[in-house]
Amino acid sequence: MDNFSNHFSFNLVNKKEKEKDRICTQELDKMVLHTSSLPHIALVVTDANIKNNIVTSISYMYIANHSLTKTVYHAAFVTSMEAELFTIRCGINQACIKENMSKVIVVTNSIHTAKKIFNSKSHPFQFHTVAILSELQGFFNSSHDNSIEFWECPSRLKWRFYKDIDKDSKLFYPTSAYPCKISWDYCKKTDSDNIINQWKMMFQASDGKGKQFLDLLDNDFNTIKLAYTKGRPWL
Repeated sequence: MDNFSNHFSFNLVNKKEKEKDRICTQELDKMVLHTSSLPHIALVVTDANIKNNIVTSISYMYIANHSLTKTVYHAAFVTSMEAELFTIRCGINQACIKENMSKVIVVTNSIHTAKKIFNSKSHPFQFHTVAILSELQGFFNSSHDNSIEFWECPSRLKWRFYKDIDKDSKLFYPTSAYPCKISWDYCKKTDSDNIINQWKMMFQASDGKGKQFLDLLDNDFNTIKLAYTKGRPWL
């Protein structure tokens, strides 16, 4: 970040001045109009939507003289911030691998999430930020003129391009085959049951079976059963 501090920038919307929303929308339109004819600039618009505990992440990439590239991912058991960061990561990756790109413009309604990419402090989503920074490092090293811009686009602006991707993300209705089995507790129970069953199978096939190398009765002469806690089995 110290070596490439002049290669990335943020365009923020002043939330205290809602009367300027129209001006912000016009600035976004001007930016799109300017980049639409430049084949060396990639415009990436991202959005994530949560429904039925399943996240739909979508990124659109616009490049002059190229067809629109749309990337869609579904995930469960993730936070909205992680979903937004993952979507930004995918969009940047798609843009950087294109040939002759000199600038990437990311438009998102979660600018505070984008800022975490360049936050050196420890946070739960560094796996994604490290991957993004690694991608950007190669992008910046390929040319001193390469850069990336992040534009904030709050949902309240109802900007036409973001409005389209937001509508698209809400068209997906992913449903689990077993809705009652998408909870975290169920996943941990399934994990524990699988480990216990695997242990039982290994014990049945063990050469030590029947040699009484373990005391399988407690002080009340009850059969001891295998349990699972803190990542390991115990009796």
